[in-house]
Formats: sequence, structure tokens, C-alpha cells
Amino acid sequence: MPTARREWTGRIARVTIGAAALVLLAGPATRFGILPWKAGLGMFAVAALVAGIGGLFSVVALLRRRGGLVAVIAAAAGVAAFAALLTTVAAGRAVPPINDITTDPANPPAFVTITAATRGADAGALSYDPSFAAQQAAAYPEVRPLIVESPPAEVFPKMLAAAESMDWAIVSSDPASGRIEATATVPWWGFKDDIVVVMSPDGIGTRVDVRSKSRVGKSDLGVNAARIQAYLGKIGG
Repeated sequence: MPTARREWTGRIARVTIGAAALVLLAGPATRFGILPWKAGLGMFAVAALVAGIGGLFSVVALLRRRGGLVAVIAAAAGVAAFAALLTTVAAGRAVPPINDITTDPANPPAFVTITAATRGADAGALSYDPSFAAQQAAAYPEVRPLIVESPPAEVFPKMLAAAESMDWAIVSSDPASGRIEATATVPWWGFKDDIVVVMSPDGIGTRVDVRSKSRVGKSDLGVNAARIQAYLGKIGG
């Protein structure tokens, strides 16, 4: 292979590996406050795209028997980085662009201890957007209140134990009012979602309602609905 082509193949391979590394660093950089969340997502998307193009180039180079080990690494890293981007985009398209999920859209549990100041200047408003209700019903029909055939006094300890088992940061818990407020941190990215759990008498049993709301972004990629289902499963399971 001519020297010039070999050099270009090597350069592109190194750029591809570097871009793939930035894809891996985007999450931790956002989680630890090195980058604002929008910048972190932007770095992830651009780096994944660059890595994908470089990975494709490296694959072609290998098929033409150009490049060595560095091209092999670049091909694998580039394809993996681009696949991560495609997976994220696909997840976003599969769910509605909402980030506030509740078992009771008609009367969503309100946050009391967690305030706008708690959530930070970049966070969205704590108020519930009524337009989310129809979108949630269509996408997550399984998100409903949990009815437990036990009195509230017996249910609250289960609510708290379930919350603690979810590795949430418990902000407040009040057995008298039957309310728990907590914050969950999304792995890798470090995005924070706020949760409020309330219980109320339901005949001889207890009704448990949950609301999980992201602090930033338009879509939660289905994370809040999955969290609610997992939590209620621990109480009713």
C-alpha cells in the first residue's frame, strides 16, 4: 500500500478511536459537572457520528487489506459508538417526548419537600403538563395506581423499604401524611429525576400513587415509567 494511503488510514483510525473515547467520556463528564448536560449530549452525538464515519472508513480499508491493528480497533470502536447513538435515537422515537409520569394524571401527586430551588436553575417547572396525560395513556397504559389489601399503617413501611431498595436518595418520609419524596440518579449520565410517593385509604386497603419527573430534557426515554413499575412491583410483589 502506498505510504500516503497508509498514513491517511492510520490518521483516520486514530481520530475514530479518539471520537469513540469521547462518546464514553460524555456521560461521566456530564455526571460530574465538567460539562453542562446539553453540551454532554451534544458531544455524545457528534463524537458518535464522527466515530461511525471513521469506523466505516476503517472497515472499508480492512476489506481492501489496508491498515493494521489500529484500523481493526478503529473499526470496532467506531461501529460500537455509532450503534450507541442509534440505540439512543431509537429509544427516543419509541416513546413520547414527555418526562413527567404519574399513576394519577388527573390529580398528580405534588412535590412539597422537593422545590424548584432543590432542582436547580436548569430544571423544568414542577407543575404537571396536562397534555402529557393522553400521551402517557397511549404509551404506558400499565402505569396505574397500586391497590394493596392492607391498611396504610402497614403499607408505609413497605413503601419506604421499596424506595430504599431502589437506591434513591430519600429527601423526606412522613408516615403521618403517607408521603415519600426522593431523587434518583440515572447511571452513567448522572441525570436526576425526582419522585413523590403518596398513599391514601381505599376501602379496607391502601392506594399507592407515584410520580416520577425528570429535571432536564424533553423526553425521558421511558425511564420514569419503568422506574414507577419497578417500584410498585416491589411493594405489591
